[in-house]
Amino acid sequence: MKQFRALTIAVCLLAVGMFLLPKATADDFNKETLVTFSAPVEVPGAGAQILPAGTYDIELVDAMPNRNIVRIRSADRSHVYTTILAIPNYRLKATDKTVMTFNERPAGQPEALKAWFYPGDNWGQEFVYAKSRAVELAKVVKEPVLATPIELASAPIEALKLAPVEAVAPTGEAIELAQVVEPPPPVTAKSLPQTASPLPLIGLLGMLSLVTGFGVSLTAKRSA
Repeated sequence: MKQFRALTIAVCLLAVGMFLLPKATADDFNKETLVTFSAPVEVPGAGAQILPAGTYDIELVDAMPNRNIVRIRSADRSHVYTTILAIPNYRLKATDKTVMTFNERPAGQPEALKAWFYPGDNWGQEFVYAKSRAVELAKVVKEPVLATPIELASAPIEALKLAPVEAVAPTGEAIELAQVVEPPPPVTAKSLPQTASPLPLIGLLGMLSLVTGFGVSLTAKRSA
């Protein structure tokens, strides 16, 4: 009876330890978010692709160290409007809300989608436009725009992964990506983020040891 009670306690403690461990959800990986635009917005795609005001589903469909693939769909996910090549961009201060930034345009013209930051993330997605459109946008917004020479409207995801990317200045000249995309600050011992408390993991390991020890003890008694 005592052995059964000890085993029950160990199992319960193990379950509590598993509950305390951090859990990841699908949204943590694909960053899926519903965003609502109160006015028409231009996004990378075929020429000057304009999304009407409304709600859209935006998600990360592929992530690599130096570039990402983002997809924009209808709110019910039934229609894909565009698949976008994006370069990781860094911000010093994360927020608890979704942040979309835009290249401002003259009055009466839709603003062009520039970047997307998921809640809590320092890294966001700086969107890449087809070069012909990027040159036009850079002249209008008077700031550099990320560009690629491939045709975005018909490019499959595998082609987007390999597409060359550059930054286009308002003069039409190519410039370094670092003038558009903010690199992360250098990592030092003082700047390393504090990790989550190891107590849940320590507790879990202790519980596993307890269960293992109990099993060994029970086996030894039966063999005696």
